Amino acid sequence: MQQRDKIKPILFSIIKHSSPEELKRQIPRDIVAGIVVAIVALPLSIALGIASGVSPEQGLYTAIVAGFLIAFLGGSRVQISGPTAAFATIVAGIVATDGMDGLIAATIIAGILLILMGLFKLGAVIRFVPFTITTGFTAGIAVTLAIGQLKDFLGLTYPAGTATVETVDKVAALAGNIATVNAQACIVGLVCLAVLFLWPRLVPRVPSSLMALFAGVALVSGLGLDVLTIGDLYAINSGLPEFHLPQLSFALFRDQLANGATIAILAAIESLLSCVVADSMISSHHRANDELVAQGIGNIASVLFGGIPATGAIARTAANVKAGGRTPIAGMVHALVLVAVLAFLMPYAALIPMPAIAAILLHVAYNMCGWRNFAHLCQTASKGAVATLLLTFALTIVFDLVIAIAAGMLITMVLFMKMVSEETEVKGWKYYGDENSEVTHLRELPKSVRVYEINGPMFFGMTERIADISVKDFTRYLIIRMRGVPSLDATGMNALENLYEYCSAHGVSLIFSHVNEQPLKTMRRAGFVDLVGEEHFRASIDDAIAHARDLLGEGAPAATE
Repeated sequence: MQQRDKIKPILFSIIKHSSPEELKRQIPRDIVAGIVVAIVALPLSIALGIASGVSPEQGLYTAIVAGFLIAFLGGSRVQISGPTAAFATIVAGIVATDGMDGLIAATIIAGILLILMGLFKLGAVIRFVPFTITTGFTAGIAVTLAIGQLKDFLGLTYPAGTATVETVDKVAALAGNIATVNAQACIVGLVCLAVLFLWPRLVPRVPSSLMALFAGVALVSGLGLDVLTIGDLYAINSGLPEFHLPQLSFALFRDQLANGATIAILAAIESLLSCVVADSMISSHHRANDELVAQGIGNIASVLFGGIPATGAIARTAANVKAGGRTPIAGMVHALVLVAVLAFLMPYAALIPMPAIAAILLHVAYNMCGWRNFAHLCQTASKGAVATLLLTFALTIVFDLVIAIAAGMLITMVLFMKMVSEETEVKGWKYYGDENSEVTHLRELPKSVRVYEINGPMFFGMTERIADISVKDFTRYLIIRMRGVPSLDATGMNALENLYEYCSAHGVSLIFSHVNEQPLKTMRRAGFVDLVGEEHFRASIDDAIAHARDLLGEGAPAATE
């Protein structure tokens, strides 16, 4: 158990606990899987680099640098990391407003936060982000990504200086320039989109995104279509990633703090969700804290070598598993294969038409939107959960991810507190004097003893119910039965202290029955046990009633037949 808690790359653990025969059998499979994943990652990395507002090779830099380091240092056996659609719109916005220096500063901040999250073992905290919120912002990112691709998919032409940073601006630009649609670009985009959806049914082993690129290049080059290509818009650089430390300042880091936090939160959520999916596919368990540290290191290294933010990619991870990858060697091989592609084949990327890139990203947006889960939640979830889902979805599109997650978490916490408070009840025992009553096994109480039972957690959302406890003029002892109270917070403790003052003012002594471990610990820390008296805390309700009788000078009631 101690070994598991250490921040240590899982690769070392696999090598240490595997026999030479096992490694000899698995390593060739991992090499093949790495090659397959590289083929899948190649068009996606180029497309996501462009969607992020940077050059095509910077998407490959990200897959190479971050992909290798995160696989080598990470806490998952099969995780494949690189540029993802979740980051595309965020990165594009930062680059458009603050340039590459702003992106580098924001990503360094994110990397440091991820490392700290791992070192302080906060990997498990990510599990507390509700499914409604992750579904809402993922669908919102997908819609934002899709809107951003319509310009190239339709071959539209925008006047110089047209604002296209925010999603609202993109929609306005689309509507204002729809008359400039290029029919030839639309044909290329539609053909590529058809290949993306239909090819997996015909030849599932060959990545459909790669075939869509080939189809787009064949159409434009073979027929001489008037369609923009990557080479028309970008100067392709086939050189390997080089270390570059830009001019950074304290003011720049201060300005990028919010963006850095956004990248860190999203990277943590996306990477750990991908790890969970991978675990279910290979019946394994990832090390969340190790993975967060690796993600932090990988992101910092990525931007210092010309890349962009990276995180675990579910589709590429699934492709790795299906290809037979079972160790981090596959992820490292995938990065090395991309190095070879970058060095020898990158100039050919200039032939790729922009509608083909847009089609690939529209396909990615469709796959990540999770519309089935979205529709299912809208039909089956509570009104509060649906409201959280829709609000997170809308805020992600209209504003940004930070506002969406913050608002979603706030509403979720309020709804959770309301639900829990409704489950907590404070009720007094009823007294039955009807001799013909069918109720049996009732405890006989002295007239001057009153019993209240509390069920549910005592926290700040329900403490006003403690005020409902009342005593009569003839009451001398008030028994509080707490066997159904699992937890007690500071506000609940304050409510009990107020109850003690109320009882003292009316000459009533408190007796507690069956106080559980956590509430009792809180009471001791607050000095409440000493205030009430240790002898007034009894193990059971019968013991508490007997104690009250002893204090009143009454014996146990006579047995009845």
